[in-house]
Amino acid sequence: MTLTNIIHHFKKALSGEEEDFTVGSIRKAIFYLSIPMILEMLMESLFAVVDIFFVGKLGVQAVATVGLTESVLTIVYSVAIGLSMAATAVVARRIGEKKKKAASQAAFQAIIICAVLAMTIGVLGLFFAKDLLTLMGGDPALVASGFGYTQVIFAGNISVMLLFLINGVFRGAGNAVIAMRTLWLANGINIVLDPMLIFGIGFFPELGLEGAAWATTIGRSVGVLFQLSVLFRGKAIISFNWDVLRFRWYTVKNILKIAIGGMGQFLIESASWIVLMRIVSNSGSVALAGFTIAIRLIIFALLPAMGFSNASATLVGQNLGAKRPDRAEQSAWKAAHYTALFLGSIGLLFFFFGEYIISWFNDNPEVIQVGTDGLGIICLGYVFFAYGMVMSQSLNGAGDTKTPTLINIVVLWLFQLPLAYVLSQWFDMGEIGVFIAIAVGHSVHALVSGFIFNQGKWKLKEV
Repeated sequence: MTLTNIIHHFKKALSGEEEDFTVGSIRKAIFYLSIPMILEMLMESLFAVVDIFFVGKLGVQAVATVGLTESVLTIVYSVAIGLSMAATAVVARRIGEKKKKAASQAAFQAIIICAVLAMTIGVLGLFFAKDLLTLMGGDPALVASGFGYTQVIFAGNISVMLLFLINGVFRGAGNAVIAMRTLWLANGINIVLDPMLIFGIGFFPELGLEGAAWATTIGRSVGVLFQLSVLFRGKAIISFNWDVLRFRWYTVKNILKIAIGGMGQFLIESASWIVLMRIVSNSGSVALAGFTIAIRLIIFALLPAMGFSNASATLVGQNLGAKRPDRAEQSAWKAAHYTALFLGSIGLLFFFFGEYIISWFNDNPEVIQVGTDGLGIICLGYVFFAYGMVMSQSLNGAGDTKTPTLINIVVLWLFQLPLAYVLSQWFDMGEIGVFIAIAVGHSVHALVSGFIFNQGKWKLKEV
């Protein structure tokens, strides 16, 4: 393929044109879907790194507060991701069946469910912020200085949850460009507001750590408003009109049936991260800060890679809807191979230049050492991470959210967490033991997910 052809296809992938991904070249389908999804996730990962960069200037306590808050928020986000996963699966299946109105109806029901759950979580987080930080192992000084950040983040979680959900709707419909534009808008605003609200630049007040929370809430809220404007304009594949804006209990039950498995799947994974964070907190704030920075950088690479796994989920769902299961399977494996090449390259970068990269975010030698060790160890399993991500997401795209949930229970809870505890506490390896457990655990996860996906039972799943 010539450079001219690559540029042509790249422009087409970003054009937002409607495509039928159930016919034609699978490689092109993956390219057209994954390019905007990768760019979408790249902005998300860029935000994560920029955010911790500015927060890191406030000191170790601030970074540790963000780490503890986000470890709890992963549970909240698991609810949003579970709903998003269900919306993607149902919408993709309806689009594959050429039922656009039914797809729009499913999207609206998912938004209603998400909004109700988000408001409930927001109220609880607002009033119990101090208790959450204390429960996670934060010392009194950390809780006193950081609970305001936690309150703002929880109170504004509806914007984050809706952003995840509605982007999942757009991806399921194959309109990944809208999802990309949404996240670029939301996170672009967030990145600009971060230093202004944290340090009080210009006419903005100096809010310290709380400024980071307000920047996130404002940016994501603008992104949600943009999403809603697209849906109500009626020009996208998924669009809302008065006939769509009605509560449909049957559709809600169908979405919740899939979403519960998805929520359980990510709750289990998120809870495992919380336990890992809790184990690391036993080593003190320095280890916690180094762990937080390392994990942010790991996520920096994993999020763009999720572009391939999200593309695979869409292709699996739409091709099953079009009664083309073999094409769905081929799409998943090809996406997994591309993801492995991407993450393998990033892994080499982290392995050889980890210390230099970590030093951008904090100048404490001990924090740098912890972060460098984390990058060097975890990235050794990056190729396995790729196959685990894509295979699990492909099962989700088929509407089979229960199988990945069971895999997470067995691998993450019955294997990875005990391994982390034994290495960290019994063998006195501290955070190094946790890093090793993460790399080994997710490698095993990939092997199990790939084996089960290859059995093909997901092809019979009805949504």
